Formats: sequence, structure tokens, C-alpha cells
Amino acid sequence: MIRKATETKLKKYWYCLLGKELYVYKNKQEEKHKGMHNLVGVYIKDDPEEKLDENTTIYPFSLIFPGNKPRTYYLINKEDKKRWMDAIKKVIGYTNMFEHYEFKETIGKGKFGLVKSAVHKKTGKEVAVKVMSKKDMSVQDVELQKREIEILKMCQHPHIIRLLDIFENHEKIYIVMELLKGGDLFTYLEKRNFELSEDRAKTLSHQLATALYYLHSFGVAHRDLKPENILMVSDDEESDLKIVDFGLSKIIGPNESSLDPFGTLSYVAPEVLLQKPYGKEVDLWSLGVISYLLLSRVLPFDDEEDKEIARQTI
Repeated sequence: MIRKATETKLKKYWYCLLGKELYVYKNKQEEKHKGMHNLVGVYIKDDPEEKLDENTTIYPFSLIFPGNKPRTYYLINKEDKKRWMDAIKKVIGYTNMFEHYEFKETIGKGKFGLVKSAVHKKTGKEVAVKVMSKKDMSVQDVELQKREIEILKMCQHPHIIRLLDIFENHEKIYIVMELLKGGDLFTYLEKRNFELSEDRAKTLSHQLATALYYLHSFGVAHRDLKPENILMVSDDEESDLKIVDFGLSKIIGPNESSLDPFGTLSYVAPEVLLQKPYGKEVDLWSLGVISYLLLSRVLPFDDEEDKEIARQTI
């Protein structure tokens, strides 16, 4: 393969791929390698061909190393480029979102990007894809997102959204989830003028309670349970619900507690507002607030002023 010494000067090196390590030699006969690059955590990017001069075309691809550090490699023909890219893709476990799914319309907007509907090309299954741009995310944001992914990986419950697939490159993270078509719980209530039968309120509260029991059995506290983070499976009157958005969730051990000031004011537990140590039980407070809303059509703690909501809660 070739590296650019300057914009117009090329320098040829010999490379050897052993496992996930790419060794560099000055020439074919040299026994001692000049350098080595570990490909763990590396992304690969297909670059467009370049004209070096009127008679010379070169075919580049880039490896994006941790810390978003790119290195570009050049081949003198397409076949060699494909051979190298295929070999590297295999060892780094590369998969391309667009080889498997076809994007459709935008169905939502998040803090770091869009939520789009998509269809699996082989099965025809409809899914929702959360698309996040890394350039808009801080290091802490990326860590929180990875925590959400790890929590979703372990969740297999009928009232918790299912994670189906994950794709990542140096620019974006794609989270593939089941497609829920009924909108959020607040919209569901709004369409019905917040009037539900006691039996229906009981059913929805029970579904939430079983999902929380499941989460808490794994030590997971959701920490932002509210109607906007609960989606209805369909538009049907008797639709089931599913808990979503685990971006603020945390695994809290039996003898551990948290002081993070997370949650949404009308639904957050008093100990969070008082900045006292708390555990998974803060989700039960939120469940109680939601159940109250389902039965009474109003929130137990509500006001135009945030300070008054906090005063009522405490």
C-alpha cells in the first residue's frame, strides 16, 4: 500500500495483517517491522478515487483510529483496494447499516439527531432507527449512550422497548429498535381528553409496574419515568405500552445509592430534589405520579412555576 509523503509525493510500504494487528515494513525483504497498528476500536471508511496526475489514479481508504485520528492508505487499482478493505472489515467486525436497512421517513427528533423509520431489506420488518451524530456529543454524552445500549441489551420484557441492532462508524451511532406506532402515553391520554376507565388505568399501571420490577431485579433505575418516555405499541384503544429512553438510567447495586440530579420535575421523587442519596425506589414515586394522572386527569404536583412544583413535591 501507499502513503502520501506530501500532496504529490507517494511512498510505498509493505503491510501484513495478522489478526487485529497491521504491521508496516519499509520493503518486502525486511524482516523487522517499522511499526504496528492495533485495529481494536478502529473504523474503516471508503474514500473516493483521486487523480494524482493526468495519467495516474489512486484508490484510497481511511482507517479511523480511537480519538478520531484518520490514516489514509492508497492502492494503485480497485481490486487491491477491495481486497484490503474486505480483509480489514472482517477482522474489525465491520457492518454497514445501509447494507441491511433502507431508511424511510423521519418519525422523531432527539438531542443528537433524528429517529427514522426503516425496513430490513431481507425480512421486510419495519423498525425505528435512532441516528446520532458523534460531532454533537461530548465524551460524557457518548458514555451515557453506551450505558443506555448496555442496559437495553439485557432487557427482554414485553413492556420495555426491544433493542434489535447497533451500528457505529466514526461519525454516527445507529440504534435499531422495534417500531412502536401509537405515540407516547401523554398523546394517548390527550386524544381521549385524559378520560380513562379505572380498569384501563389499572391495566396500564400494572404493565409499568411489571416492567419496573424487571428492571429493578437487574439493579437498573430508569430515573426519568414520565408519559413522554412511555410509548404505545399501536393506535388501538387497548394498546400495550413500553418504557423507552434509558439515557439517564443507571445500575445501582443493593448497597449503593446515587446523588445525580436527574428526572423531570413533576415526576421526580423528593429525595432527588433534596439532593439526598437515593436508589431504585425513585422510579416507584414516578409510577405513583403517572397512576394518579391516569385516574384523576391531573398531575398531583403541578404549577406554572417550577419552584412551586418543587415545594409541593417536598
